[in-house]
Amino acid sequence: MDKDLKQRGLENEAEGKMDEMKGKARAEIGDATDNHSEHIKGHAEELKGKIQKNFGKGEQKTDDAV
Repeated sequence: MDKDLKQRGLENEAEGKMDEMKGKARAEIGDATDNHSEHIKGHAEELKGKIQKNFGKGEQKTDDAV
């Protein structure tokens, strides 16, 4: 059985928050070690997490509106 939008939204939001936090930590480690590649990869992962988190919030709002 398919999950409803609210459940999928909650999962996407939680996964997005985790990716966002991991990316932020990776970027900070890159800064601390003066590793520009890790810094950039960390910010990319953080951005991906923010997008997924906001997508999840949108799914939940859509489910509430239906």
